[in-house]
Amino acid sequence: MADLTQRQIKILKCITEEFIETAAPVGSENLERKFNLGISSATIRNEMSALTQLGYLKKSHLSAGRGPTSMGLKYYVRNLMTPKNMSISEEIGVKEKVWDYRNEFERLIKETTRELAVRTRSMAVSTTDQGAVYSFGASNLLEEPEFFNIDVAKTVLSLIDNVNFWFEIVKRAGIADPGSEQIIHLLIGEDLGMEHLEPCGFIYQTYESGPHRGIVGIIGPARCHYQSIIPVVDYFATLLSTITR
Repeated sequence: MADLTQRQIKILKCITEEFIETAAPVGSENLERKFNLGISSATIRNEMSALTQLGYLKKSHLSAGRGPTSMGLKYYVRNLMTPKNMSISEEIGVKEKVWDYRNEFERLIKETTRELAVRTRSMAVSTTDQGAVYSFGASNLLEEPEFFNIDVAKTVLSLIDNVNFWFEIVKRAGIADPGSEQIIHLLIGEDLGMEHLEPCGFIYQTYESGPHRGIVGIIGPARCHYQSIIPVVDYFATLLSTITR
């Protein structure tokens, strides 16, 4: 990745956050008006062009605005966003939902996946080392603009029964050593390796629950609210890894 100037970083952050909120390409006039960057719209346009050449932004086919690429979104997540951690009461609420199943792993993973879908309003997915894939919340996707496109919606929904797809992801992720801290995994757009999935993203984390290992995460729009969703996915993976000990 190329080094970015502080001005480019600020513009990338503003564009990404506006794109996440609106699902629409962002223009220089909008940036100048809304974010008070202290530079002219012409300068903003020049910087947006530079960020596009560097691979962080992409130009819309329908307007002069731009949105972040998968590389831009990953840069934002890793370097610019401020996580919004779950409150203690929210964590307790999740634990209470699944606590009674801590000695029944199959029921535990099902209920944990279901609760993750509820908490994130996304489609939640988990795998086990026994070859099982669980998913809940597919209907949540239909509320997002990206999934108004029937090809995108059909492709994502077809993944529910595509066991091989999820286990290829498990291989790609690997499993952390017990007790080690592992950065959350992001697959965005072309990372997913399937046609029609460019506007989608998969956020997931590995877990190790007693003898069981796998992944738990959510699939949804690439422009999801990473600040709040990443801490939730991380918490659910940690809960699965500790509740049975």
